[in-house]
Amino acid sequence: MLSLEIQERLERENISFELFQELLIRLLNYGVLCRAESQVEQQLYDRYLRVEYLVEDYLGIIGVKVDHNRRFEHVRLYPPGSRVPGMDDSETNAFGGSLRARLSQNEVALILVLRTQYDKALREGNVDEHGYVTESLESLIIALRNLLNRSLPEKAKDRLRLFQRLRQLRLIKYNLEDDLDSGEAWLKIHPMIVSFVDDDVLAVLDDGQKCLDGLDDIAEGDDNVS
Repeated sequence: MLSLEIQERLERENISFELFQELLIRLLNYGVLCRAESQVEQQLYDRYLRVEYLVEDYLGIIGVKVDHNRRFEHVRLYPPGSRVPGMDDSETNAFGGSLRARLSQNEVALILVLRTQYDKALREGNVDEHGYVTESLESLIIALRNLLNRSLPEKAKDRLRLFQRLRQLRLIKYNLEDDLDSGEAWLKIHPMIVSFVDDDVLAVLDDGQKCLDGLDDIAEGDDNVS
């Protein structure tokens, strides 16, 4: 049986089935694992390294692909049918659940701006040793207005929910004590943004109106903008 084969392979790595199960549940629930995010994710990432081949084999059975960035030490799952950077295009398959969570227009718009600002900082060499780009909230608000003629949500609770969502997706990091209602707040753009937003989507930003018209279509797609 499959479970017996998995158990045998885990024993060779000296990892219990319970720890393997915990790793899989975390990956499937969050869709992402970033070593630098917390001590918990550091432990899970280090465990993933020991059973990487087994995780990929197991998830491959249901068509879930794993994108592992060794340089910046993060892992992201892609549901069946998703286009994964560096991998062959997949067939279109029906899939629901947390790996294909829908994004709102506000989320898509801000993600596109984050990717643009990241690329700009990359060209200018303003990326730290861990691949992060530091941006002020004020600069993001200006870029959002200039590129897409949009603003952040008016209500404070909606703005907070927006940034919490992007933080959950491991696209940004910010100090929880910072006042996100203040233009003086700062955040870090995660290098994972590069694989989250396809280059073809970025090209559309050259035509602001076309991009605005397409936000509805993008928002109805996967949790990666491609």
